[in-house]
Amino acid sequence: MDLGLSDDTAASAYQVLARKYRPQNFDDLIGHEAMVRTLKNAFAARRIAHAFILTGVRGVGKTTTARILARALNYVPKEGEDTGPTVELGEEGVHCRAIAESRHPDVMEMDAASRTGVGDIREIIEGVKYLPTSARYKVYIIDEVHMLSTSAFKALLKTLEEPPAHVKFVFATTEIRKVPVTVLSRCQRFDLKRIDAERLQGHLAAIAEKENAKIDDAALGLIARAAEGSVRDALSLLDQAIVQHGAGDAAVSAEDVRDMLGLADRSRIWDLVDHIFKGDAAAALDEFKSQYDAGADPATVVRDVMEVTHLLSRVKAAPAAAAHGPAGAAEAERAEATAEKLKLPVLARAWSMLLKGLSEAQAAPSPAAAVDMLIIRLCYMADLPTPDEAIRMVQAGGGAGASGAAPSAHAPPGGAPGPAAAAPAKPQLATFKDLVRLAGSKRDLHLKQELETYVHLVAFEQGRIEFRPADGAPADLAGRLSRRLQDWTGDRWVVSVAARAGGEDTLRSARDREVMNDPLVQKALELFPGAQIDVVRDLDLPPAPESAENVLNEHEFEDDDLSPPQQERAP
Repeated sequence: MDLGLSDDTAASAYQVLARKYRPQNFDDLIGHEAMVRTLKNAFAARRIAHAFILTGVRGVGKTTTARILARALNYVPKEGEDTGPTVELGEEGVHCRAIAESRHPDVMEMDAASRTGVGDIREIIEGVKYLPTSARYKVYIIDEVHMLSTSAFKALLKTLEEPPAHVKFVFATTEIRKVPVTVLSRCQRFDLKRIDAERLQGHLAAIAEKENAKIDDAALGLIARAAEGSVRDALSLLDQAIVQHGAGDAAVSAEDVRDMLGLADRSRIWDLVDHIFKGDAAAALDEFKSQYDAGADPATVVRDVMEVTHLLSRVKAAPAAAAHGPAGAAEAERAEATAEKLKLPVLARAWSMLLKGLSEAQAAPSPAAAVDMLIIRLCYMADLPTPDEAIRMVQAGGGAGASGAAPSAHAPPGGAPGPAAAAPAKPQLATFKDLVRLAGSKRDLHLKQELETYVHLVAFEQGRIEFRPADGAPADLAGRLSRRLQDWTGDRWVVSVAARAGGEDTLRSARDREVMNDPLVQKALELFPGAQIDVVRDLDLPPAPESAENVLNEHEFEDDDLSPPQQERAP
């Protein structure tokens, strides 16, 4: 079905791609299958709501969907042949062209951004009293409905709740949170999602083929990502790329699109990220200056670095995510290799700094200078230990924090200690009492108390513990103990609960018995008949490291990203 301009008009006036390829029926909509399925079921069952509200970011098809919905409500295939509302719009109906061109007398479109007052709504309230002139329904399409004033919304409520049978409302908005809940509750809501970049790239490729325009897949991928899920933005950028490239046999390349959008070469962004996480400020600043001189927008460079940092974090947390990066499988190998050298806390810290740095770059009088300062902070951050590393340094008896010296400016990426730094020795656990003492030294006093009170030890050897829990023991004690041991020792421990009775006395019971058998205690009980010892206090607790927080405070950490973790305290 062709609802575009006539051949004569098309010859004299160019129509931009965003209008030329605007969807004309539900089958043309991409990425909104759930909404289309719901509407098809509603129309088939004749359970059609009297008011709809469509929400989503700009360019995803809200107004276009509203017009298609108006056509479906008023669809008549031929004069005198009324089959009722339908979503099957395979051929042009009696009212289709007039609705698509926004000139049908029974389908009124109103822009709430320019008509916000209660007077404008009163026109609608007065108009709904009258029957449609030629169509089946009067359809009121109100775009950017959140812009209506409070009094206008109040005036509309009663009509919206109980409209005449011949009236339908279709609202569209990009700010659904600004629409009063009293209005939302009277409408059937559809959320139009952003279009996936891969699917949008395929859509652009099909349109480019129809336009006989040659454009590389890499260039289409850049346009799809720059559009951020908006079909209209993507088509506008495609239009611009085709026009900018001009006539010729050569295809529009990714480099052409980068120049048009002010983007840096993707491989050079990876080079910049490598320099940053190596702590090489000079190389990173030179790389950014080179990209800036080539025309890259500073804020866009920061966004690209954020995109790579996000991908590296996902790959670190879930290695299979590498192939889902912006460039797909092309980046997967480099993402995996880079993520292997970095630590997740360092990436999370960099993300927070980039987020703040982006707002600084957008607000600064000199965006390039702001990005320079951001790069310097990121390079310095890459060499700093993470909070848990700093605390381990102190507990091990020294380190960079103890002397107040900053780590080397050329330390390995991710803040990891260099070859000359001695790795902290693994704790040696020969007995169960060694484990209890380790829990105390790690300041996990809650777990230490549970081990002393609830564990009847059955077997203990390197990498395996079996115990019988005492009455009142937490159900997750074995699982928590296994995770703590892996964190503390770096080895995997199997902690199991014995299925049989038996096992040694708990350490608490053994200690209580030892105290009660002490000659001094026995003598005291003889002197004070009937006396009773209710509590045996554990005074054998290691002192808290006095300098742990001081070490962290000696470094100027960015945005409190490296504040010490909260320690568990004894009840």
